[in-house]
This record gives sequence, structure tokens and C-alpha cells, in this order.
Amino acid sequence: MKSKIYKYLPVIFGCHCRDDRSFYYKGEKFPICARCTGELIGILLAFITFFFFHLNIKLSLIIMIPMILDGFIQLLTKYESTNFRRVITGFLFGFGLYTLFAYSNIFVFNFGYNLVK
Repeated sequence: MKSKIYKYLPVIFGCHCRDDRSFYYKGEKFPICARCTGELIGILLAFITFFFFHLNIKLSLIIMIPMILDGFIQLLTKYESTNFRRVITGFLFGFGLYTLFAYSNIFVFNFGYNLVK
């Protein structure tokens, strides 16, 4: 099971898996980098909490912006983000992304349901 997680999780997230941008636990590197780890945590938490608490679409889009900015600023300048900042911005992005995904599924379901009524 562990070998499959380490093989497929980076593929699913499109992760670069750089050593300097990854977390370690007991000397073992996580299968994905800090930013992707944050995204995974955000997606899972949004999945668990969506039917009890969810953001509106506008706020979901807004909380995705910090990761986009952090990544582009790091790409275009000499600025180097920290793993803590990467995991926080990744978490916000993942939470917003899943919320938008859930809203889109609900919209498509309702559209199809109303189409055949």
C-alpha cells in the first residue's frame, strides 16, 4: 500500500517532490511536497465538512489566490517561500478547489434532474 501511495500521489498532484520542499517524519520523506501536502489536507477536510459547512463560490475563489501568488512570485523572483507558508497556502487552495468541485457537481446534478422532470 505504501509503495502505491509513494508512486501515484505525486502523479495525481503533479508534484515535483523536491527534497528541500518536502516534509520529513522520522527521517522519511513525505511522498509529496509541502504545498501538495497542504492541498491534500485541504481537499480531505473540505470533503469531510462540505455538508456541514462550506464557503460560497466567491470566497472559494479568493482563498485560492494566495497559493497562486506565492508560486508565481517564487518562480519569477529570487524569493523563496517556506514550507510552513507552502502548506498553509496549499491548504487554502485545496479547500477552495474541492468546494468549487462540489458546487459544480451539485449544479450539474440539479441541471440534469430539472432537465428530465
